[in-house]
Amino acid sequence: MRIRLIFSLKNKGAYLPFHHQYILAQFLKGLIVKGGREEFFNYNYFNFSGLKGQTKVSRSGLHYYSSLVTLVLSSPNEEFMDYLLEQVFATPKIELGNLVISPEYTEVETEPELETSNKFVCISPLVLLTPSFNDESGKRFINPDSDEFSDLLYESTLTRMERSGWYSQEQMESFYKFQVVPDMNYVNKLREQQKKFARIYSVYDMDVKYEVRGYTLPFTLYAAPEVQDFVFKCGLGAFTHKGFGMLDLANHAPNQRTEPYKFKREGFIPYKSLQERNKTQESEGDESESA
Repeated sequence: MRIRLIFSLKNKGAYLPFHHQYILAQFLKGLIVKGGREEFFNYNYFNFSGLKGQTKVSRSGLHYYSSLVTLVLSSPNEEFMDYLLEQVFATPKIELGNLVISPEYTEVETEPELETSNKFVCISPLVLLTPSFNDESGKRFINPDSDEFSDLLYESTLTRMERSGWYSQEQMESFYKFQVVPDMNYVNKLREQQKKFARIYSVYDMDVKYEVRGYTLPFTLYAAPEVQDFVFKCGLGAFTHKGFGMLDLANHAPNQRTEPYKFKREGFIPYKSLQERNKTQESEGDESESA
């Protein structure tokens, strides 16, 4: 399941660093431990996006100016998701970097039908390599259209799927078809404009800081539907439980595929679009005429 967690922003204009996944990861890990359920302390089969909202760029980072900001959370484990959301809504005031936010309500995304070929976009950076201590290999650049790029993602995905215990040996053996094909037209356009699609990001693991290279680009994944479903819910690549490798379907209208979820601040009324308000007014008018 994929949940959109919507917060109200209390100090418009405040900022987060451009690369703030580690701040979100530390916040969520703190909540997971605070809740006290030890079976979830080291649970890694979840994923989350960067913080989304109306932003402006400065030298300091991303300044947020929208009234509401959104974090997308994803996991196949509904019990874990509800546990994490309970901890979020038990924290009325949250400080993330310079931002002060409060949880307001949640929405669940309707699950798409994934096929053997799907085009994805990255809504958080995609990391290929897991470095070891005092090791620079995690920062190595790998050309997106190389076999190595796809092979590393295949190896990490199949390893995580096998460790999950959710699939039989026969299923695992059937997942050998796997290929990531980046949109090189997009990549080449960025190169021509001297813009980056691969950057260095900080990751903290067991209080040790690592630096890794993350890629943000659209690509097509050719794989079995079970594999597609796994990466869509659990992320793709390394450090997915730390907010890397979150995907979304390309060319998919996001506002047309959500419905309210059970977590909401008491008394809060989510913003309704003009179309929704018109429908409500029309239905109220019909009721008054019939009365």
